[in-house]
Amino acid sequence: MERVGHGFGPFYDGNSKILILGSFPSVRSREASFYYAHPQNRFWRVLALLFDDDVPETLFEKHCFLHSHGVALWDVVESCEIKGSSDSSIRGVVPTDISQLCREIPIQRIILNGRTAERYFRRFFPDFDVPTSAVPSTSPANAAWSLDMLADAWRSAIFSS
Repeated sequence: MERVGHGFGPFYDGNSKILILGSFPSVRSREASFYYAHPQNRFWRVLALLFDDDVPETLFEKHCFLHSHGVALWDVVESCEIKGSSDSSIRGVVPTDISQLCREIPIQRIILNGRTAERYFRRFFPDFDVPTSAVPSTSPANAAWSLDMLADAWRSAIFSS
């Protein structure tokens, strides 16, 4: 176990309407200094299906994709003790300041990517006043969910009224 800081902040702009929160960046994401960098994570493929767009490959394409669809990204955990990329090993959590971010941008919906993100969000932000939905993790560790199953679950969370 080692104490690790997030390493990079939220990704957003003034037009972000959807905030997707993960738990804590994987080793690959921390190395890349951007979200969902592990090639087996289905995050980018799920979003591409939902928004009927191409899967972004480069960092520039990912930035453009998020801007064009009004999506902001961040994590619930700012720092913690963690072994590698294992969410189940997370201890000693310091949460990010999601409340401050939501005061800065017009977030209309929060999507929690996976059970760990949901658990820590509910613990640290129990009375949050933005509509929030938990969705199955896009992590390769969540192999029980196919890409189509993930897309269906995410679609109803992101586009529900």
